[in-house]
Amino acid sequence: MAKKTSDGEFMIDTFLIPQGTVLTDKGETEALDLGEARVEHFLLSLAIDEVVEQESLDLGIYGSADGTAWSDKPLASFPQQFYPGETPLLAEMNGVRFVRARWEANRWGRGSMETMFKVGLRVREVPKEMLEK
Repeated sequence: MAKKTSDGEFMIDTFLIPQGTVLTDKGETEALDLGEARVEHFLLSLAIDEVVEQESLDLGIYGSADGTAWSDKPLASFPQQFYPGETPLLAEMNGVRFVRARWEANRWGRGSMETMFKVGLRVREVPKEMLEK
Protein backbone atom coordinates (compact mmCIF):
# COMPACT_ATOMS: atom_id res chain seq x y z
CA MET A 1 0.00 0.00 0.00
CA ALA A 2 1.31 3.42 -0.87
CA LYS A 3 0.52 6.40 1.31
CA LYS A 4 0.28 9.94 -0.02
CA THR A 5 2.81 12.37 1.48
CA SER A 6 2.33 16.08 2.16
CA ASP A 7 3.95 16.97 -1.19
CA GLY A 8 1.44 14.80 -3.09
CA GLU A 9 3.87 11.95 -3.78
CA PHE A 10 3.21 8.32 -2.90
CA MET A 11 5.38 6.45 -0.42
CA ILE A 12 5.41 2.69 0.23
CA ASP A 13 4.36 1.73 3.74
CA THR A 14 2.89 -1.76 3.83
CA PHE A 15 3.21 -5.26 5.27
CA LEU A 16 5.06 -7.90 3.29
CA ILE A 17 3.88 -10.36 5.95
CA PRO A 18 0.64 -9.20 7.62
CA GLN A 19 0.91 -8.78 11.42
CA GLY A 20 -0.23 -11.92 13.25
CA THR A 21 0.72 -14.35 10.45
CA VAL A 22 1.78 -17.77 11.72
CA LEU A 23 4.95 -19.11 10.07
CA THR A 24 5.86 -22.79 10.24
CA ASP A 25 8.58 -24.75 8.46
CA LYS A 26 9.70 -22.75 5.39
CA GLY A 27 7.95 -20.54 2.87
CA GLU A 28 7.84 -17.25 1.02
CA THR A 29 5.52 -14.31 0.45
CA GLU A 30 3.93 -13.09 -2.72
CA ALA A 31 5.98 -10.50 -4.62
CA LEU A 32 5.64 -6.86 -3.59
CA ASP A 33 5.90 -4.38 -6.49
CA LEU A 34 8.10 -1.42 -5.52
CA GLY A 35 7.33 0.31 -8.82
CA GLU A 36 5.97 3.44 -7.13
CA ALA A 37 8.99 3.79 -4.84
CA ARG A 38 10.91 7.04 -5.12
CA VAL A 39 13.89 5.80 -3.11
CA GLU A 40 16.26 2.85 -2.91
CA HIS A 41 16.37 2.38 0.88
CA PHE A 42 13.67 0.67 2.91
CA LEU A 43 13.17 0.12 6.61
CA LEU A 44 12.08 -3.46 7.25
CA SER A 45 10.57 -4.12 10.68
CA LEU A 46 10.16 -7.75 11.75
CA ALA A 47 7.79 -8.01 14.71
CA ILE A 48 7.58 -11.40 16.43
CA ASP A 49 4.60 -11.70 18.77
CA GLU A 50 4.75 -15.38 19.77
CA VAL A 51 7.23 -18.25 19.58
CA VAL A 52 7.59 -21.82 20.79
CA GLU A 53 10.66 -22.54 22.93
CA GLN A 54 13.80 -23.95 21.32
CA GLU A 55 13.23 -22.73 17.77
CA SER A 56 14.83 -20.29 15.34
CA LEU A 57 13.69 -18.22 12.38
CA ASP A 58 15.88 -17.26 9.42
CA LEU A 59 14.31 -14.61 7.17
CA GLY A 60 15.74 -12.94 4.08
CA ILE A 61 14.51 -10.48 1.45
CA TYR A 62 14.99 -11.43 -2.20
CA GLY A 63 14.70 -9.16 -5.22
CA SER A 64 13.75 -9.27 -8.87
CA ALA A 65 13.86 -6.72 -11.67
CA ASP A 66 11.00 -8.38 -13.59
CA GLY A 67 9.05 -10.49 -11.06
CA THR A 68 10.13 -13.82 -12.56
CA ALA A 69 13.91 -14.18 -12.09
CA TRP A 70 14.77 -13.86 -8.38
CA SER A 71 18.13 -13.26 -6.73
CA ASP A 72 19.96 -16.40 -5.53
CA LYS A 73 21.18 -14.64 -2.42
CA PRO A 74 19.12 -12.35 -0.20
CA LEU A 75 19.40 -8.59 -0.67
CA ALA A 76 19.03 -8.31 3.10
CA SER A 77 18.81 -10.81 5.96
CA PHE A 78 17.63 -10.46 9.52
CA PRO A 79 19.83 -11.93 12.24
CA GLN A 80 18.57 -15.36 13.29
CA GLN A 81 15.58 -14.87 15.59
CA PHE A 82 14.71 -16.86 18.73
CA TYR A 83 12.51 -14.58 20.86
CA PRO A 84 9.52 -12.22 20.62
CA GLY A 85 10.31 -8.59 19.86
CA GLU A 86 10.85 -6.16 17.01
CA THR A 87 13.97 -6.07 14.84
CA PRO A 88 14.56 -3.21 12.38
CA LEU A 89 16.73 -3.61 9.28
CA LEU A 90 17.72 -0.89 6.80
CA ALA A 91 17.96 -2.42 3.31
CA GLU A 92 19.15 -1.07 -0.02
CA MET A 93 17.07 -2.18 -3.01
CA ASN A 94 19.08 -0.88 -6.00
CA GLY A 95 17.80 -2.02 -9.39
CA VAL A 96 14.98 -4.07 -7.88
CA ARG A 97 11.31 -3.63 -8.72
CA PHE A 98 9.89 -6.63 -6.83
CA VAL A 99 10.75 -8.06 -3.40
CA ARG A 100 9.61 -11.09 -1.43
CA ALA A 101 10.47 -12.58 1.93
CA ARG A 102 11.63 -16.18 2.35
CA TRP A 103 11.93 -17.89 5.71
CA GLU A 104 12.90 -21.12 7.35
CA ALA A 105 11.86 -22.08 10.87
CA ASN A 106 13.77 -24.77 12.80
CA ARG A 107 13.07 -26.49 16.12
CA TRP A 108 15.20 -28.66 18.35
CA GLY A 109 14.96 -30.27 21.78
CA ARG A 110 12.31 -32.51 23.28
CA GLY A 111 8.60 -32.73 22.58
CA SER A 112 6.83 -31.78 19.38
CA MET A 113 9.16 -30.67 16.60
CA GLU A 114 6.48 -28.40 15.10
CA THR A 115 7.63 -24.79 14.72
CA MET A 116 5.46 -21.71 15.20
CA PHE A 117 6.30 -18.03 14.92
CA LYS A 118 3.56 -15.38 14.90
CA VAL A 119 5.04 -12.44 13.01
CA GLY A 120 4.54 -9.36 10.84
CA LEU A 121 7.00 -7.75 8.40
CA ARG A 122 6.50 -4.08 7.60
CA VAL A 123 8.20 -2.37 4.63
CA ARG A 124 8.62 1.42 4.55
CA GLU A 125 10.46 3.72 2.18
CA VAL A 126 13.21 5.80 3.73
CA PRO A 127 13.57 9.15 1.94
CA LYS A 128 17.14 10.10 1.01
CA GLU A 129 16.87 13.22 3.19
CA MET A 130 16.40 11.01 6.26
CA LEU A 131 19.62 9.08 5.52
CA GLU A 132 21.65 12.29 5.25
CA LYS A 133 20.79 13.46 8.76
